[in-house]
Amino acid sequence: MKYAKLGNSDLKVSRICMGCMGFGDAKNGQHSWTIDEEHSREIIKRGLELGINFFDTAIGYQSGTSEQYLGRALKDFAKRDDVVAATKFLPRTPEEIAAGISGQRHIEKMINKSLENLGMDYVDLYIYHMWDWNTPIYDILDGLNNVVKAGKARYIGISNCFAWQLAKANALAEKEGFAKFVSVQGHYNLIFREEEREMVPLCAEDNIALTPYSALASGRLSRKAGETSKRAEEDAYAKFKYDATKDRDGIIIKRVEEIADKRNVSMTEVSLAWLISKTASPVVGATKLHHIEGAAKAVELELSEEEKNYLEEPYVPHNLAGVMAQNKPANKDEKHVWGTGSQKI
Repeated sequence: MKYAKLGNSDLKVSRICMGCMGFGDAKNGQHSWTIDEEHSREIIKRGLELGINFFDTAIGYQSGTSEQYLGRALKDFAKRDDVVAATKFLPRTPEEIAAGISGQRHIEKMINKSLENLGMDYVDLYIYHMWDWNTPIYDILDGLNNVVKAGKARYIGISNCFAWQLAKANALAEKEGFAKFVSVQGHYNLIFREEEREMVPLCAEDNIALTPYSALASGRLSRKAGETSKRAEEDAYAKFKYDATKDRDGIIIKRVEEIADKRNVSMTEVSLAWLISKTASPVVGATKLHHIEGAAKAVELELSEEEKNYLEEPYVPHNLAGVMAQNKPANKDEKHVWGTGSQKI
C-alpha cells in the first residue's frame, strides 16, 4: 500500500479509501444490496491487512448502522491512532428548520450521534455531505469549527458541491478564523469527469485533497459488457446517474477491458489506477472480499501516458447527475428542502 498526505492536513491516508455505504442493516436503510455485520467485518479486516487505513462512512447510511458496523470492527481489529475515520452529516430536516434548530445546533447533534454510533471520541475527518440551501454557510462553518475546537473532529471536508461553493466557504472560513475544508468528495471517475472543469484546478491551486466517490461508476468500470451484479440490478440511484449515457460510456469501458487484458490485470485495477493518478485517495465501496483486494492492487499499477490518453480520448461532456443535479435552487426565489423527496429539478 502507498500513502499520501491529505491536502493541508496532517493526516496520512492510504491511496485507497474504503467506502462503507455497502455496510449496514438493509432493513434500516434505502439500499437492499447492503451486507450484514459479519461480512462487513471480514471486508474491513481484509482491508486493514492490505494496508488500508482510511475509512469513509456517513450517518445517513442505513440509519447509522454503517457507522456502527465500522466502529465495532475498527475497535476489534485496529488501534485507533492507526486509522483515519471519516463520516458525514446531512442537512437540517424540514422539522428542525420549523423548530428553529440552528445549523450549529444541528451539527452538534449530528456529530454526537455519529460518535455514539462509531464508539469513538473523535473522527479524523468530518464531512459536510451535501450543500444545505436552507442554512447559511456561516452557520455551517461556525458549527464545524465548534466541532474541531471541541476535539470531536480533527479536520473537516465537504462533498457534493460546486467549485464556487468550496472556494466561497474556505474564503469565509479564512476571514473568520474558522477551520477550512481540507478535502472534497465529489463524483469523479473515467466515465464522469465533469470535476475536471473547475474543481480539479481549484484543488490543485489550494492543495485540497480529492477523495472521489463512485470511483468505479457503481461497478460499471469493473465489469465487461453484459455482466451484472445485485447492486446493478437494484440500485435505482446508480441507474439514474449512468443509464442515460451508457452507449457513450461503453466505448471507454471497452478500452478499460482492452488494457486490462493486455496488462493481465483486472478492469478494476485499470480504472482505479487511472483515478489514483489524478486524486489523493478514491473512495471505493466493497461488498465482497475481491472488491477490496482488487482495489488495493490498483495502487501498484502504473499506467503509461499513452494508456491514460487512450482511456480519456472518447470522453464527451456529461450532464450533472445524482445529488449534484439537485444541488441548486430551481430559481433564485426557490430553495430545495433536502430529504423530502419533493425537490424540483
